[in-house]
Amino acid sequence: MSERSGALVNLRACTLAGDHGYGLIEDAAVAWEDGVLCFVGPRDELPARWRAGAEDAQGALLTPGLVDCHTHLVFAGQRADEFEQRLNGASYADIARAGGGIAATVRATRAADEAALLAASLPRARALLRDGVTTMEIKSGYGLDVDSEARMLRVARRIGVELGVSVRTTALCAHALPPEFSGDADGYIDHVCDDILPALADAGLADAVDAFCEGIGFSPAQTRRVFERARQLGLPVKLHADQLSDLGGGALVAAFGGLSADHVEYASADSVAAMAAAGTVAVLLPGAFLALRETRLPPISAFREHGVPMAIATDLNPGTSPLMSLRSAANLACTLFGLSVEESLRGVTVHAARALGLDDRGRLLAGLRADLALWQVETPAELAYWIAGLLPTRVLADGVWRG
Repeated sequence: MSERSGALVNLRACTLAGDHGYGLIEDAAVAWEDGVLCFVGPRDELPARWRAGAEDAQGALLTPGLVDCHTHLVFAGQRADEFEQRLNGASYADIARAGGGIAATVRATRAADEAALLAASLPRARALLRDGVTTMEIKSGYGLDVDSEARMLRVARRIGVELGVSVRTTALCAHALPPEFSGDADGYIDHVCDDILPALADAGLADAVDAFCEGIGFSPAQTRRVFERARQLGLPVKLHADQLSDLGGGALVAAFGGLSADHVEYASADSVAAMAAAGTVAVLLPGAFLALRETRLPPISAFREHGVPMAIATDLNPGTSPLMSLRSAANLACTLFGLSVEESLRGVTVHAARALGLDDRGRLLAGLRADLALWQVETPAELAYWIAGLLPTRVLADGVWRG
């Protein structure tokens, strides 16, 4: 049996197969070979070739490995001072206009070499892995020039190799206006489209392209230019959309067949309908909602009514979501946004994988990746019930035990 092969028995499998329910199989077994699941089902149906070497899972609950589909975990420095400022009444927009926010992290990140950036970022990625995350998306956006954006994405790729997890990289060059382009947003978008994105694409560093479409970010017209360039480069798009105001971001990204619209607190009825028609996933980011003390809830009922898949992510970043637990994000999505436990579990597995354009993970089915998490819990509800402290006993990524 190869290193990336194995079997487990005496477990309860939360397969999340089908469109509804947990897909629970009591007294189940699972087997994998060369990093791919080859059996998921009742223990008494496990093929004989796997029985002798199978490990006893001691009645644990088995889930797919979790998928964190929106993070900014590669950065230097921290912004705890902004947390204090917000407690004293400053808004996110106030801090950004005063030179803080994203600009502060850009300064720190540009000053860090690749080794320092990796050393700073690895502990955050390890925290997600310990939490059961086997696939994580990592964005750039704190460099805002060719060299710094490339450095961030190289570090993201190295994290995947170092930890043995799957990392999807997103070029978020249109995140904020760098100081050298102060007062010239259109000129910076020219630079993004003509220089940064082509360089990242040529180097094979980007799996997708994102932008921050907001009053303190970039306009819909500027975002459209970025998306058009991404389309020319053969890269799928996603969008920080409708977080602080309704600029029609959900509809805009849907018009490009986008993978996801993220935040979406202010998404309009037109945006929801457009997302449903395009198959664009709504990525809910309750960590940022909590940290910013927002009050405008995402249109959860409209997403349900139109059948828009809802994913959940940490939005792990130094300023507005210093959250290093995807399970805690699932809990917040339930308590703050009103999701059911089943919706939250699908949000960090099935739909999160879809938000990254991945159909080979997020469920327990033969033929999918052997990304698994074992939990000593009685019911799937406990995964969203405990706010913190509950960790998987073991995590398997690509057929190998990790962490």
